[in-house]
Amino acid sequence: MRRLAGLVSVSVFCATVGINAAHAERVCKVTDPTGTPLNIRETPNGKLVNKLRNEREVYATEVAYDDQDRPWVYLEGYYKGEYRHWGWAIREFVSCYDR
Repeated sequence: MRRLAGLVSVSVFCATVGINAAHAERVCKVTDPTGTPLNIRETPNGKLVNKLRNEREVYATEVAYDDQDRPWVYLEGYYKGEYRHWGWAIREFVSCYDR
């Protein structure tokens, strides 16, 4: 049941992104409540490859679940004028909105 609820929420998330793409840009920000940089991983719950500071603007381009059924998002975005593919972060530390 929990897995089904997670799949429904991901479906709604993805559908919302698709619907809003025609009207607004879907952007996200790192919002780690611990006040430390957010750990970015190679795979969901995998090897640490980077860290991103709070308030960094990012794009969440994929959603996946780890073996503990936690949602993760793949983060990309611009840094110093270059588009970067950063990696995976736990979903709860990223806040998304339409611009």
